[in-house]
Amino acid sequence: MKPLLDISSVSMRFPTPKGEFEALKDVNLKVNQGEFVSLIGHSGCGKSTVLNLVGGLYQATTGGIILDGKEVSEPGPERAIVFQNHSLLPWLSVWQNVELAVKEVFRGKKSRAEMRDWIEHNLDLVHMLHAKDKRPDEISGGMKQRVGIARALAMQPRLLLMDEPFGALDALTRAHLQDTLMEIQRELNNTVIMITHDVDEAVLLSDRIVMMTNGPSATIGEILNVELPRPRNRIALADDPTYNHYRHDVLSFLYEKQRKVEPFSRRRKASAPSETCTAQA
Repeated sequence: MKPLLDISSVSMRFPTPKGEFEALKDVNLKVNQGEFVSLIGHSGCGKSTVLNLVGGLYQATTGGIILDGKEVSEPGPERAIVFQNHSLLPWLSVWQNVELAVKEVFRGKKSRAEMRDWIEHNLDLVHMLHAKDKRPDEISGGMKQRVGIARALAMQPRLLLMDEPFGALDALTRAHLQDTLMEIQRELNNTVIMITHDVDEAVLLSDRIVMMTNGPSATIGEILNVELPRPRNRIALADDPTYNHYRHDVLSFLYEKQRKVEPFSRRRKASAPSETCTAQA
């Protein structure tokens, strides 16, 4: 099967006052339609750089990215990005924030009635239709993220890119949104690439977990196939030996295998990883 997304031999270098900084080196990844792929690794491992390259916000120094048979050279509506910050316009209502994206993508393609039904459908997907007339300052952080996801889905993207979308939320709200995201993907079969620092989140949501080596010159260290049946229930999986095996594999890479690829002198200076990744019970 031909992949929806093909990242081929991508490297990324940025100019600095001290010379070029190589953030990524020789990254190769293929993503199929309907897959949920998580990127995980310590700070500075290039996760956001990969996401920005796929989103067309950066241009690779070498290599290339093909999405649905076309080279990625700039942002486009076939790729929607959800950031940790919801980025809603504060003077617009929940409905109007989603409507803005729908009009941008579907003006001239859908009638007013069709656009209205489409906005309603996407707000209903994230369980926010009841708050359609409220402004962002009148709803909680978790509700704002739901609206941000609805706005992204309303663009009907081929690829949904998520940069730690639940990172700033409390544990209970985060769990509810993870469940909502699984419901949405089950219904839409959309393709998702998500950055996370949360090991449990990665295992719960993903079909594959892409583990990045530390930067500079970060690349893909390992890819873990998560072969847990769907739909997934977090309570049932808590004591599941297969789930815990996957969890152990990711933790092992982040805290043990990752150190082995670092220079010995650097390992002696830092006895702990550069960042603590969340591993909720």
